[in-house]
Amino acid sequence: MRKLLLLLLLAAPLLAAEDPAFWYGAVYFRKTNPPEKDWPRDHKTAADAGMNIMRHWFIWSAIEVAPGKYDWRDYDRMLDLEAQNGIRTVIAEMISSAPEWAYNAYPKARIETQDGRLATGAISGSSATGGQRMCLDNDEFRAKAGEFLKVLAARYKDHPAAYGYDVWNECNMEACYCPSTAQKFRAWLKKKYGTLEALGKVWHRYSFAEWENISPPRNAGPYPEWIDWAEFREDNAYEQLRWRREIIRSVDTKNHITAHGIAASLHSLPGVSANDWRAAAEVESYGFTWVVARHGNSPWQQFQAVDLVRSASRGKPFWHAEHQGGPLWMQPQVIGHPIEGGRKPDAKDIRVWNMTSFATGVSGLLYLRWRPLLDGPLFGAFGLWDLDGGPTPRSEMAARIAKWTNANPDVWRSKPVRGDIAIVFAPESERFNYAQQGNTNFYNQSASGAYMAFFDSNIQADYVHIDNISEYPVVYLPYPVSLSEATVGKLRRYVEQGGYLISEGTPGYFDEIGHAAEKQPGAGLDVVFGARESDVEFTPDLLEELKFHAGDRQVRGSIFRQMYQPTDGKAVATYDNGAVAAVEHAFGKGRTYLVGTFPGAAYFRKSDEGTREFFRAFLDWAKRPQQVVISDNTLKARLHKGPGGTYLWVVNPLRVEKSVTVTLSEGSWKTVRRLWGEGAATVANGTVKVRLDERDAALLLLQ
Repeated sequence: MRKLLLLLLLAAPLLAAEDPAFWYGAVYFRKTNPPEKDWPRDHKTAADAGMNIMRHWFIWSAIEVAPGKYDWRDYDRMLDLEAQNGIRTVIAEMISSAPEWAYNAYPKARIETQDGRLATGAISGSSATGGQRMCLDNDEFRAKAGEFLKVLAARYKDHPAAYGYDVWNECNMEACYCPSTAQKFRAWLKKKYGTLEALGKVWHRYSFAEWENISPPRNAGPYPEWIDWAEFREDNAYEQLRWRREIIRSVDTKNHITAHGIAASLHSLPGVSANDWRAAAEVESYGFTWVVARHGNSPWQQFQAVDLVRSASRGKPFWHAEHQGGPLWMQPQVIGHPIEGGRKPDAKDIRVWNMTSFATGVSGLLYLRWRPLLDGPLFGAFGLWDLDGGPTPRSEMAARIAKWTNANPDVWRSKPVRGDIAIVFAPESERFNYAQQGNTNFYNQSASGAYMAFFDSNIQADYVHIDNISEYPVVYLPYPVSLSEATVGKLRRYVEQGGYLISEGTPGYFDEIGHAAEKQPGAGLDVVFGARESDVEFTPDLLEELKFHAGDRQVRGSIFRQMYQPTDGKAVATYDNGAVAAVEHAFGKGRTYLVGTFPGAAYFRKSDEGTREFFRAFLDWAKRPQQVVISDNTLKARLHKGPGGTYLWVVNPLRVEKSVTVTLSEGSWKTVRRLWGEGAATVANGTVKVRLDERDAALLLLQ
């Protein structure tokens, strides 16, 4: 094999000495697909199309065919072909698909589900390849998985095509209740509480005689034991990610380590431990899967996903790691949706989805299929190229974009400016929502609806973890029903030091373990907000039409209604019943604005002008100019700055062409040069005028 590799490399173009300006490619090999006869042709086609990177699933169950017996032939061939064609390889380790023989070899590592069943082997719909789901909390099984990772890294670390490793595919993990996980949970509790007496006092369970009496809770509920279980599972998931990284780094000290999630921090944190901030912190670069057909084709949805992951990546390179390139047939996510909702995308959909991710700051893009699977429920799905590997209008568009990205290297040296405002991510609020309600709808709708309202005024809203709120002069706190003592302290210091804090209703009503405060707002936040609760209604079924009045605006609320008696604060809004709905307050060097309901969730459910204007006016309240104003808010404009220059991205997601003007709050620009899109653009007195084709974008260099 090594002689073959040498011959291939001698006959092949040398791989670039430096990384390309922009990584652009696809996921190609998943063992069963594509057919072997097409591999050389497909790789040449990819190189000719401007693709410079491929990711393959290195499926453990397809490689270690018997204990200690490895079949690397197909994978060796992939890397050799990539080296021959000037393409780099991301090695996606898939120890999540354990070999069939492991089920009997490691019986104590079998995953136990919430209802007590043992998970068995199955064919993966995403690869049409069989394997076993096993638990890495079992030490013996983890050692065997680690051995495979070491052998994998040792084999490919010096291959000229190797770019690096994707060490966790989509960064989420369902709960396991096996004995090994239960033991790790008990160890976690020992570290947190120290003694059974201390734990029992918090849990309200007073008769644990020994640690082995404790089992993971099987049912969610607003109690400390389940909240601890959710927090433990999250800690455990990212310890496993760290372990993967360290195992590979112990063998390969030079190639990149990345991972990608599903942009699901706002709705899937408690259920499957999806936390983009924690995942991104463990790797050198990060990414996300976003398939329009599975989520919807409303423009705000993809913008939000990318903004969320960009925010969580905290300045690290991040990729749209799995981008839709073709149709999705008969899957439950698409049933009942229109054909234009991503079910059968055309070339213009590919174009505008690419431009949306570029405008929000990605530094690489890969399609989740080069060409479709031929087997299983995802037959024909997602591929740019056709079933037989032949070209399509979608693949031709992708090739055009791929070549363009690396013909304009300076573009990618500049990054999105910091947002006009940031929406705070406080994980305990989402965990408590799940514990209390059995889902995260209230939290997700509040955090996403606030984003939608800002988005609909072209206000760039970033997300910010509670630990980093000092980086933004004005922040919005969604669904703050449960807040930890530490979070409350950070919010208080933020305002004292000059920050502007907008909070939705019932802030700190419960602490991080679900205990309600006797005085509201809780945890001393009444002093920060300059108000006390006068009344409250936890009646979400009765508040769908809730409204309040802020100045001359009628604003929609939802979920709960909290009413206030100002202390040091000033009443600035009222409900229809005359009760105070919002209080403004000066605290320390900063200011607060407390609204007693959840306008974010209300806007998520039904957008309206009054609520949108309510959100837009927060920049005026905080004395912050909007950085980019566009004449038609159905289009979106984003500003990028950096060593590569100053660029204005304008995206038209509509199915009609549009002409718009864009006004920038800063800069005196004399010339504009269009780098993407057809038609002239002009600039005068800080205002840019540009025309855009349907489902297209303009990239403008400002000078």
